[in-house]
Amino acid sequence: MKNAKVVIKHLFLLFLAAIWLVPILWLVVTAFSAYKGINISHFFPEEWSLDNFRQVLVEPDSVVQFGVWFKNTLIIAIFTCIISTLFVVMVSYAMSCMRFKGRKQIMNFAVILNMFPGPLLMIAIYFVMKSIGLTNSHIGMIIVYSAGSGLGYLIVKGFMDTMPVSLREAAKLEGASEAKIFVSVIIPLCKPIIVYQIISSFLVPWGDFVFAKLMLNSGNAKDWTVAIGLYNMLNKTLINRYFAVFCAGGLLVSIPIAILFVIMQKYYVAGITGGSVKG
Repeated sequence: MKNAKVVIKHLFLLFLAAIWLVPILWLVVTAFSAYKGINISHFFPEEWSLDNFRQVLVEPDSVVQFGVWFKNTLIIAIFTCIISTLFVVMVSYAMSCMRFKGRKQIMNFAVILNMFPGPLLMIAIYFVMKSIGLTNSHIGMIIVYSAGSGLGYLIVKGFMDTMPVSLREAAKLEGASEAKIFVSVIIPLCKPIIVYQIISSFLVPWGDFVFAKLMLNSGNAKDWTVAIGLYNMLNKTLINRYFAVFCAGGLLVSIPIAILFVIMQKYYVAGITGGSVKG
């Protein structure tokens, strides 16, 4: 009976894995298809080709400008990653290692603000950015992605809470300032959680579509991010000529993230588990 339950459990997990993997496999094989549209008669292509990748990478046209989109997305993601990580780490240090009047009230207020869904704020943010001329601007995108990042400090703070107070006290006895303690003591010990924060901050603009579509609405393809550009290929007038190209682009977009996770996996897991010890 016990073995039967184990077999049933694993079969169920295998079924769920298949449901999750089949669409990804279909995207991959379609990317290598010689047929440009959606082929629903065969799961695997009858003819294989690298033309879709060549069109994405070296043969841009009025519809496919993947190189420009990739550059735009990479610039936004890198600057957002740097600014957001700095904000989160500094706020986390202040909340974890420093004691000042109103600290608990600020933390409670931050938790309440995080309860509000982001999409509810999009229209208000859009009109604020429009009033100051920062819609259809990559700088505006970076500002919006980075501005509220400091509120997401809880996991990093939880990691810092696990550090012995004696380390900071010893540094203070040696005459170190608060800034010196932060840079020379805390930051080196926080490498795993900083890696986690870097990856998390990078993924937000890299994969975002909804807010990018709202902000970058000029119709100029050279301003778009990868998500908007790929989505445009699914337009009903273009999908029969560009669906396989869309799949190739989607596959290429996933490669940098996959490489990043493979390289940083050890630190990423350590950061998550360490940050979940204390809140």
